[in-house]
Amino acid sequence: MARHELDAKGLLCPLPVLRARKALKALAAGDVLAIEATDPSAPKDFAAFCETTGNRLLASTEDGGVYRIEVERTA
Repeated sequence: MARHELDAKGLLCPLPVLRARKALKALAAGDVLAIEATDPSAPKDFAAFCETTGNRLLASTEDGGVYRIEVERTA
């Protein structure tokens, strides 16, 4: 299991999710992608993304306007 980072700060919907989708395709099952985003809709968008793709949402936190979302690739 490897951990990868994606900086999506300053990007608006749907760009953070689209960039994460592309990054996840290059990862192996079990790898974790940690995304940092500033778009307030990012937590909701990533929850929906994980629900539709089958990937696992591990964490979704906010600190000072920066949302940190962790997604595990499942397939």
